[in-house]
Amino acid sequence: MIQIDEDIVIRCQRGEKDAFREVVAAYQRMVFSLALKMLCDEDEAKDMVQETFVKVWLNMSEYDCRRSFSTWIYTIALRTCLDRIKSQRRTLPMPEDEAVFRDFATEEDGLRTLENREWASIVRVLAEGLGEKQRVVFTLVQLEGFSSQEVEEITGWDAKQVKSNLYVARQTIRERLKMLGYE
Repeated sequence: MIQIDEDIVIRCQRGEKDAFREVVAAYQRMVFSLALKMLCDEDEAKDMVQETFVKVWLNMSEYDCRRSFSTWIYTIALRTCLDRIKSQRRTLPMPEDEAVFRDFATEEDGLRTLENREWASIVRVLAEGLGEKQRVVFTLVQLEGFSSQEVEEITGWDAKQVKSNLYVARQTIRERLKMLGYE
């Protein structure tokens, strides 16, 4: 996980915009990655990046230096995404999303880089049927690579909630993959 110098954080808390530019430069890709995986829409993800950093700037005085700065930013980004998801209707995968997923899974060059559109399609297909908590845990653990302990810190959920939601998410996705013809 990315970490910046404590000095930069302190300068941001004093209102120094140059220091905040460093924070944005350091964390914008991380926030965009999470937002894209949560929202499955590149334009929405870009909006969430901006909204997240506005919230970070406005709440710099609330940051507790005893916590990891990147975890604090992830928490703000995650909550911003969840607010957006709650305010919208559920997005179901489109038949073309499933086609992209099938094409990707059958392609021989498994090392190719996914484009944002393909990521969004794949996540939409896999996340269909997941509840909000399962989607959060699945995204943070499976797609972002966080440990269960880091997910607990970001979400504020206890270990049992994280583990049970991850289990349900994996089972749901396994069933979804079977429906799509994967064993």
